[in-house]
Amino acid sequence: MDGLRAFLRLEAAGGVLLFFAAVAGLAAANSPLSNWYDALLGTTVAVQIGALSVSKPLLLWINDGLMAVFFFLIGLEVKREVLEGDLSSPEQIVLPGLGAVGGITVPAAIYSVLNWGDAVAMSGWAVPSATDIAFALAVLGIFGSRVPAALKVFLLTLAIFDDLAAIIIIAVFYAGDLSVLTLAIAAAILGCAIAANALGVRRMSVYVLIGIVLWVAVLKSGVHATLAGVLIAWCIPLDAPDGSSPLKSVEQDLHTPVALVILPLFAFANAGLTLTGIGLEELTHPVTLGVIGGLVIGNPAGILLFTGLGVALGITRLPAGVNWLQMAGVAFICGIGFTMSLFIAGLAFEHAGGAYYEVVRLGVLFGSVAAAVIGCSVLRIGLGRTRSPSFEVEAP
Repeated sequence: MDGLRAFLRLEAAGGVLLFFAAVAGLAAANSPLSNWYDALLGTTVAVQIGALSVSKPLLLWINDGLMAVFFFLIGLEVKREVLEGDLSSPEQIVLPGLGAVGGITVPAAIYSVLNWGDAVAMSGWAVPSATDIAFALAVLGIFGSRVPAALKVFLLTLAIFDDLAAIIIIAVFYAGDLSVLTLAIAAAILGCAIAANALGVRRMSVYVLIGIVLWVAVLKSGVHATLAGVLIAWCIPLDAPDGSSPLKSVEQDLHTPVALVILPLFAFANAGLTLTGIGLEELTHPVTLGVIGGLVIGNPAGILLFTGLGVALGITRLPAGVNWLQMAGVAFICGIGFTMSLFIAGLAFEHAGGAYYEVVRLGVLFGSVAAAVIGCSVLRIGLGRTRSPSFEVEAP
């Protein structure tokens, strides 16, 4: 429990930093510093070893490079949870699992209905399905000890499912032009990491070296480079002969730099939406409305619908001490997409010549703020109740 509290405090602090970094990026893009801001993110950074060269603008080093470390951390968390955490126990995963399914499918459906027939716009169907766990926990942290521990665990477990779904969506739907040769090389490198695990290699330097080479191979293959982080994470050993855990050690070491440095940098670099010229047309654009509707309406509706059906059918039950109004508050908070929504938006529209990218970012910003405000309001009421609301459905 002490570890959980420390994790929640760190994630909440990271959420606060994310907020200020996003505001700073938005302010820079709409100030006399906008040219400097754009020039900084557009600065070319190159790394070359012999004939092999990786040359990208700073923005893409952040989105493809630093975010690979973020996804590496997600991979570590998912592996640990599957082997010995909340995801290892079927009875603990049914309720958040159902919530995650609803929180992914319903927002995607709302976005798709509003943008059906526009092939380019339909690329962003997954944007409103994402949840920013750092922001969500920061909002939840406002209420301190009033939040039941079981409600926090529900949110964390749902977020793990959400992250896992995001990884699958990115791998399946947002791959570019694939290079069969480079994919084969990446597969061979991944095989080396798997073999190292099977042979009992516990030195992290080996996996770091393999991971860097794998990242370059995946980057050149057409599959998004961040997936290399997830793949190498699953090769990190959970246990060592001396009783230590390489996986847990690396996970613990990475939490602070990811929460306090990498994600705020991503927010600063990607939240810089120029508001000049934005009017009613942009605010009512189907892409904008699809993202806002998916985040603010789709996420809570999907989570409550699917978890409610699960409880009504006796498949699962609400955690002890948690009522439906509190669940509704958390469901709205799950509509804070921000980091992951912006990341998926970048992948969705990177091949569209910039089409819709500004309005999709507008939708993410407006939708995330609205979801946070509504979620706080609902939670404030729900946490003030001592008994479950009358509309709660008890499991038989």
